[in-house]
Amino acid sequence: MKPLADLYRPSELKDVVGQKHLLGTNGVLTKIIASNKIPNMIFYGPSGTGKTTLARIIASKTNKRFYSLNATSAGTKDIKEILNSLGELESLNGVLLYLDEIQYFSKKQQQSLLECIEDGSVTLIASTTENPYFYVYNAVLSRSIIFEFKPVPTYEIEKHLKNTIEAIKQKENVLFEIENGVLNILASSAGGDVRKAMNFLDTLILSSDFMHNTYILNKEQALQIASLQGHHFDKDGDEHYDTLSAFQKSIRGSDPDAAIFYLARLLKAGDIISPIRRLLVIASEDIGLAHPTAISIVKACCDSALQLGLPEARIPLSEAVIFLATAPKSNSAITAIDLAMEDVANGKGTKIPLHLQDAHYEGSKALGHGLTYLYPHSFPHHYVKQQYLPDDIKNKHYYTYQENKVEQLAKAYWDNIKKDSNE
Repeated sequence: MKPLADLYRPSELKDVVGQKHLLGTNGVLTKIIASNKIPNMIFYGPSGTGKTTLARIIASKTNKRFYSLNATSAGTKDIKEILNSLGELESLNGVLLYLDEIQYFSKKQQQSLLECIEDGSVTLIASTTENPYFYVYNAVLSRSIIFEFKPVPTYEIEKHLKNTIEAIKQKENVLFEIENGVLNILASSAGGDVRKAMNFLDTLILSSDFMHNTYILNKEQALQIASLQGHHFDKDGDEHYDTLSAFQKSIRGSDPDAAIFYLARLLKAGDIISPIRRLLVIASEDIGLAHPTAISIVKACCDSALQLGLPEARIPLSEAVIFLATAPKSNSAITAIDLAMEDVANGKGTKIPLHLQDAHYEGSKALGHGLTYLYPHSFPHHYVKQQYLPDDIKNKHYYTYQENKVEQLAKAYWDNIKKDSNE
């Protein structure tokens, strides 16, 4: 028995769920399809957002012979078989090859597509859940237009579920008694994945009570089914790195609510190491000298989390996230080291001043090493003016005090001490 997602897959553009930025009245894809001149395309986006459905609709609208391959199981042999069919009667209007999960094709396999998509004998629509700029061979990319598919809004998924139920009622001559909020639970739990929501509905119908030719759909079962499906999260894919990026940027942006949400996503997927690594770097990169003890506090929270393990680890990690998100911010540490490393990479500052060079070995004085070095602890306030940077960068400033209490206090302290040193 086919799943609902396949049985009630949209066959018209107007019925495609989501992707209004591409398929609206003035959407780019809408106009391309209407022109009947279909270029090679790459559909990039999460699962269940309509990539396969749209490819099928395009093939139907353009009267092209449709072939569908999945790169996880197909190979070069399958492509050659498709190419051998080009002269057949059914292929007179051209061939549309839909290659799902193209990221699983090797470079050599992707290269086998080039000749046919170059001469126009085959129109390629490839789909991928991964960033095509990382996973698709550049020669294929340069011959294709990339369209990004986005997670489908909950309200559109819920509308699609309602339409599906109406279609089932008409096709199977049955009735539905649906408790208020059931479809919203299924739609909101799908994470923008229409197929997942349809599978939820399929499971709910199959497991529901059926009395007097009526399916009884209740909230308790809907919640149970949605929770059993687990949380989709690919630790090696774009979603993982996008979540980590949003996690760090939310802390940097001092938004504890968003930061906690992204932590929850990571932990729900069973990932404890990635957020810990990010928290440790954030303490120095984004909070830094504005709160110098932040690294110690965060390290203690992270060590506790590792010792506890999940689910208890969520508590010290939550503490660390909220602490960092609400702490004063400074990026002076990373800015300083990156500027210095840039100069090192460019070959600057190779000659260390003689008075700073090692003078603890026999013969060093004959070389002039350390002869004019001034020992700061022998001077008031443990400071004396002397040159520390190499001659070619002696006036360079890598560190800039930022506008936070700790760094401004340090600046005031040193401004006061150095005021007589003409620095």
